[in-house]
Order: sequence, then C-alpha cells, then structure tokens
Amino acid sequence: MSRLIRFVLLVLCAFPDAGIAASASELDALLEHYRHLHENPELSLQERNTSAYLAEQLKATGFEVTTGVGGHGLVAALRNGDGPVILFRADMDALPVEEQTGLLYRSRVRAINTAGEDVPVMHACGHDIHMTVQLGIALQMAADRDRWNGTLLLIAQPAEEIGIGARAMLEDGLYERFPVPDYNLAFHVSPDLPAGRIGYVSGYALANVDSVDITVYGTGGHGAFPQQTRDPIVIAARIVLALQTIVSRELSPLDSAVVTVGSIHGGTRHNIIPDAVTLQLTVRSYSDETRDFLLRRIREISQGIARSARIPEERLPRVTVKDEYTPAVYNDPDLLNRIVPVLKSTLGETAVMAVDPVMAGEDFARYGRTEERIPGALLWLGAVNGARYQAKQASGEALPGLHSARFAPDAGATIATGVRAMRAVLLELFRER
Repeated sequence: MSRLIRFVLLVLCAFPDAGIAASASELDALLEHYRHLHENPELSLQERNTSAYLAEQLKATGFEVTTGVGGHGLVAALRNGDGPVILFRADMDALPVEEQTGLLYRSRVRAINTAGEDVPVMHACGHDIHMTVQLGIALQMAADRDRWNGTLLLIAQPAEEIGIGARAMLEDGLYERFPVPDYNLAFHVSPDLPAGRIGYVSGYALANVDSVDITVYGTGGHGAFPQQTRDPIVIAARIVLALQTIVSRELSPLDSAVVTVGSIHGGTRHNIIPDAVTLQLTVRSYSDETRDFLLRRIREISQGIARSARIPEERLPRVTVKDEYTPAVYNDPDLLNRIVPVLKSTLGETAVMAVDPVMAGEDFARYGRTEERIPGALLWLGAVNGARYQAKQASGEALPGLHSARFAPDAGATIATGVRAMRAVLLELFRER
C-alpha cells in the first residue's frame, strides 16, 4: 500500500463525522510529516525546501500547486464546482533559536542568516504544526468532495516571523492570479491552552505592531564640562519617561496600547558625552486610529523635549517607523457566530472557549485588509500536553511559551484537533445558505 493511500485511510479513520479523538497510532502518517518539518526548519526567506516538500504532498492529493509566489510562497487550489472560495493559511518559516526540548527529532539545523551569521534554527512558534494540519485538511477535503462545492485555497506563507510574507504574496498578485476568497482562515498554536481545545476572540484578536527608531541628537563633549554640551543621553532619558504617559494619560483606559523602549544605545566611555543616542521601540495597538495617534505623539514628544533642551530644528530627533509593520488581526464577528457553534458541536462545548486578545502580531491580517475587505478569523489551537497543563493550573508553573527553546507541542493531539476542527468549519462555510 502506498504511503499516500495509507495516509488517506488513517485520516479517514481518525476523523469520522461523529467520531472521537484520534489515537497516536492513527496519527502516524501525519506525525511523519510533522517530524520531518520539525527536524528540517528554515529561516524566513529561506523556505525553499519546506515549500518543495509541501508542494509534493499537495500535488499528490490532487491540488493544483503554484510555487514561488512572493518568494517561496505556495498556493494550492482544489476546485470543486461553483461555490465559495475559502483561503486557509499556514506559515513555513522558523526562528534563529537553538532547540532545547530534548526530543529525539529535535532540530540540529544551522543556517546563515541575512546578516551573514551562522545561527541555530528551530520551529519554536508552531509553524510545523500549522503546516501539518494543512496537509491533513488537504486530504480530508479531497476525500470529502461529494460533500462540498467551491474552491479551497491552501496558502503556505513564507516570512511570517519578520512580518513581510503575506504582503509579498499579495504584491506578487495573489488575488489577481488566484480566486479572491470569500473567507480567510488560519490557526495558531497556543502555549496557554491544552491540546484538544480551541480558543477564539471575536473582534480584535492580535495587535498592530510597529517598530520605531528614534535618533536623539545633541552636542558631545567632556563629561567634566556638561555645560558645554547638549547631552543626548539626558534628552533620551526624558523622552523614554515621557513616552510612557501616552498610554497612561492620553488614551482611554479601555483602549489598549503598548509603547515599549526595548533598546537604548549611546556613548563609548565614562567621561565622554556623545553626540547622539539611538532608541528602538515596539508600538502596539488595535485600532488604526489608536495606531496613528501613538505614532504622531511619539514624534511630537521626542521633538518637543529636544526643543526644550535647546536643540536646533535641524537637529531634532529623527523618528523612523520601520517598514515591517503588521496590521491588527480582526476576527469578523459574523463569521465567528457561524463557526463557533460548529466547533462546539464537533469538539464539545467545553473544548471551545472565548479567550482574551493579545498584543502579539501576525501578518495574517493582510489577507483581509485589501480593497475587498475579506472577513477572516484566526483561531488559537491548544498545544500543551494535558497532564502538563493540569500541573501548571495546580502549581502556577510557567510552561515554555512561543519562541522558547523549550517549546514542544503535544503534536499528536494538537494536529488531530486542528484537522478535525477545520474540516468541520470548511464544510460549514462551503455549505450554500
């Protein structure tokens, strides 16, 4: 029996209509894919082999596969008559992290990053789970063609970790070369939910994320003669403190935002006042209006404080908003109202729960923020081993989170839940109403 046929049979057994969660043995074929992907991670913009591996599997399942979309991006289409077009995205890239999980199939990969440095590589954010779930969904939907009509687009996206992959695929003509979706869907593993559960947020789920650089200029000199200088370190310190009042005093307490100065550099030794200091900020919000306000006030405050220190206009701080902005993920409430009951019916009432929005970022939002304004939803896929989760609840133990070198999902239960849940959602959305 070929590996592909065996895989189809195993998945069909693992996810029956009214069935129970799959056993570990029934998930062997899926776990083979997962272990391969986990052992062979690739950095952002280097996902060549990962894309080729997924393309081979999806072609064998009957999908029309196009590679090289926006870099190493992949689009797989399964056309099944007239009906809705639904996009399901998985991301492919890994992180420069040295794995410390102790797993037999842990990553030992090293790669050269864009700065020319030799770095370790690990799937520390669950993208290997996302891709494996996508492969399972592909086989399920191909086997279920007599139960739905429409077009399923599976997107394997590069460079999510650096916030540019979705934009690259869109700029490469994603919605011109392929059907425009009626809905966009995605999973992200959660280190805060046990495997077998799904979390959802209606409305804003993840944040706008901006990286901002501020260069503060002054006039340097000897540390023993500060009166002869315009000290940029003191100016920068005042800016850092003043920026904190934007969130605490200029926004409503009900309007979430973050302004964090994560890096400050200036000077070379004890007794030298430098000519400049650099600050690096992460700025996070939900609404576009709040984002615009934060960025405007950062500029106004920085330059205002410099003026009060008698810095001339031509040497006011340079405030640069970096290009790798990712917009907030907004889960369409009407779409959630349609799919949450299906998830509860499939997995059980207690397995599907509303969770709080977070200030992390995800460029999945870009697929819906085109002129078509496509409704979408990103769901949290519980990934923590059940026993470890219970221990955490009892003791307050902090379990490894996303981007941790020790992050190790409960792969079998997580993948099984993801495939079973998304299959049910897709069948519902493809159903004519």
